[in-house]
Amino acid sequence: MERLGEYRLLERIGGGATSVVYCAVDGQGRTVAVKELRPEFAADPDARRRLAREIVAQGKVHSAYVARLIDGDVRGERPYAVTQYAPGTTLGDLIRSYGPLRGAPLLRFALQLAEGMAAVHEAGVVHRDLSPANVMVLGGTPLIIDFGIAHDEGAAQITRPGMLIGTPAYLAPELIEGEPVGPAADVFSWAGTVAYAATGRPPFGAGSLHAVCFRILRGAADLDGISEPLSSLLRLGLRRDQASRPPASWFANSIRQWCGDPVPVPAR
Repeated sequence: MERLGEYRLLERIGGGATSVVYCAVDGQGRTVAVKELRPEFAADPDARRRLAREIVAQGKVHSAYVARLIDGDVRGERPYAVTQYAPGTTLGDLIRSYGPLRGAPLLRFALQLAEGMAAVHEAGVVHRDLSPANVMVLGGTPLIIDFGIAHDEGAAQITRPGMLIGTPAYLAPELIEGEPVGPAADVFSWAGTVAYAATGRPPFGAGSLHAVCFRILRGAADLDGISEPLSSLLRLGLRRDQASRPPASWFANSIRQWCGDPVPVPAR
């Protein structure tokens, strides 16, 4: 069985353009997720720097709703990062298989996802790619994964007009336009992701990239079928002007008040 450092790689469970993710077992027999740069990118200094930035960013965040960083090595022949293994399914797969969330499970999901995002921001990090594909769900509880394009709040921007990095249907207008990006961009993506969980539809529709981005920039969100008060909250999070979006902690507190504080924080 193939090994990477102290980790036994069991099976491939995901990947992207520059990396592959494996389910693995560490030296103590614990299941973990190992993200390795693809061989063609392992010698690329930029790819190594991006992975190092991901490790630093994710390592700062401590929340029951965010995948925990365990280990990483960007100096060896095979650069990799190790995180908490997230059993369950992505939010996107869950909703496609079983339909939208309703009632108390929806509010609980929205609250926990907001608390996770608030923890990211409290650590001084901006995720920049929150979407149904980057939220794992187990027993109704979300876990935010994939800090591949995250950066510290206030860090130099790496995007410019015409250059999109992230999941287009959930990108904030400022990311599309290449403007400075802060926590408010994650709030926008949080609202879009919760809207998807509630309806089973991307909040700005389907179609071409140009059409989706046009609807985002116009503020034409589809929230039909989402009841109050959640609908009004999501409209606040999807505001065109990033300065007018409340922080993630505000959304978490608002939903918690409606829920009557019924959601205990799970043990890590």
